[in-house]
Amino acid sequence: MMNKTALITGASSGIGYELARCFARDRTNLVLVARDEPKLQKIAEELRAGSGITVKVIRADLARAVAPAEVYRETQKEGITVDYLVNNAGFGLLGFFLETDLQAELDMMQVNMTSLVHLTKLYLQDMRKQGSGGVLNVASTAAFQPGPLMCIYYASKAFVLSFTEAIANELHGTGIIVTALCPGPTATDFQRRANIEGIRLVKSKLLRSMTSQEVAEIGYRGFLNGRVVVTPGVVNKIGVQSVRLSPRAMVTRITRKLQES
Repeated sequence: MMNKTALITGASSGIGYELARCFARDRTNLVLVARDEPKLQKIAEELRAGSGITVKVIRADLARAVAPAEVYRETQKEGITVDYLVNNAGFGLLGFFLETDLQAELDMMQVNMTSLVHLTKLYLQDMRKQGSGGVLNVASTAAFQPGPLMCIYYASKAFVLSFTEAIANELHGTGIIVTALCPGPTATDFQRRANIEGIRLVKSKLLRSMTSQEVAEIGYRGFLNGRVVVTPGVVNKIGVQSVRLSPRAMVTRITRKLQES
């Protein structure tokens, strides 16, 4: 991992920040992308001091359609070769589809899916020329079932999982690793922003929220080991398998209950 560079979106907090720490620990240089530039600069200083790596900060709002191309041009201008792309940026929104804000959902689709695909397309071209590299896409256990009351978010993560598995197959044997990280409930700012702190899924004692550090460590190891899908936590693994074996209508009803307060 030394003398390589990883670009991480949504790196200012949560899983993205913890993944940045994982790469930094292995002396991987970093490009950190998020909207909060002051926070990114503080993180960059911390990681430089702790590991002696180079850290580039790019302020970008991935809800803007032009943002992925701007990020790519910035790395090109700086002569930075991105060896690992981590598409972590994403957000959710709780509510009935007929009552939620359309623009917020369009922005969510742009961040969670379109910008992810755009960045992957751009940087994979370079990785293919190099004959090596890797893409780590942060999906969710939400990817495995429909999600009433968070329908767009669940659908966006299903897209990320399907997309990741497909390109992993296409790139088999090329030297490029492609992984989908599918965490369950995780204690991050995501819950506050999505307004889901009070729902059963988050409050359940059975479905204990993992820490972002736990999720990142498991995802990072799985990525380095070339796994296509990584689901952190025993309870989450069991949940994913039960969803696959259960009637779809029942799964949707149970998910609805978990999404309610």
